[in-house]
Amino acid sequence: MADVIVIEPRRRERRYWRDLWCYRELFIVLAWRDLSVRYKQTAIGVAWALIQPILTVLVFTVVFGRIAKLPSDGEVPYPLMVFAGMLPWTFFATSLTNASNSLINNANLINKVYFPRIIVPTAMMVVSAVDLLISFCMFLGLMVWYWFLPGWQIALLPVFLFFGLLATLGPALWISALNVKYRDFRYVTPFIVQLGLFVSPVGFSSSVVPEQWRLLYSLNPMVGVIDGFRWCLQAGQSPLHLPGLALGLGIASLFLLFGFSRFRAAESSFADLI
Repeated sequence: MADVIVIEPRRRERRYWRDLWCYRELFIVLAWRDLSVRYKQTAIGVAWALIQPILTVLVFTVVFGRIAKLPSDGEVPYPLMVFAGMLPWTFFATSLTNASNSLINNANLINKVYFPRIIVPTAMMVVSAVDLLISFCMFLGLMVWYWFLPGWQIALLPVFLFFGLLATLGPALWISALNVKYRDFRYVTPFIVQLGLFVSPVGFSSSVVPEQWRLLYSLNPMVGVIDGFRWCLQAGQSPLHLPGLALGLGIASLFLLFGFSRFRAAESSFADLI
């Protein structure tokens, strides 16, 4: 028997999570639609998920590795180190950019039917997850090229994948809600992403940051995510700064709670503002 949705006074507060489960098929439909739109009728299709990180890796390798002469982690080839950092960063940047406009782009659906609106921005993150999977396959090919094998640390990669999701979901929910009320945030988001690329250890190792500044630098939760990815994929040659990792995890958790609460507070007005 199909699930029956009954709208009652104050039901939104008491049974919101049950509504999410009831509308799980809508999440799948929206995620599949977003994937189809991204890759349908494109000249290079899936290859774009490879070209973008590869070009970024080349630029960072030349600028930071060749010109600035910044060190790599242990004996890890510099392009491999940069690519390992690009994996979580590309997921974060793509998710944030896509989620920020997701509610506006689905205005017709939001105005017509009831469903938990949080489904829309989270479904957009599936596209970023597929891009991450494609880039990860390319990374494995690069490891074979350099004859560099990961160690036992790769078994803990799902832990840092979850950490990356935690650090991404909070800001994505908050910015998507802000963009409904303040449309100029669609111009602010690309600037935030671009700035974050250079203040996060994507093109360089976190080890170049002086030890007395490492804890302050770890206030950016993506620092811990990127360091964790490199530690898992580079056989532990990228050292983990455990106090900074714990701080980043705490900041990401606070961002998630804040982003979710702001999204829920504004959710009832989305249909009126869009």
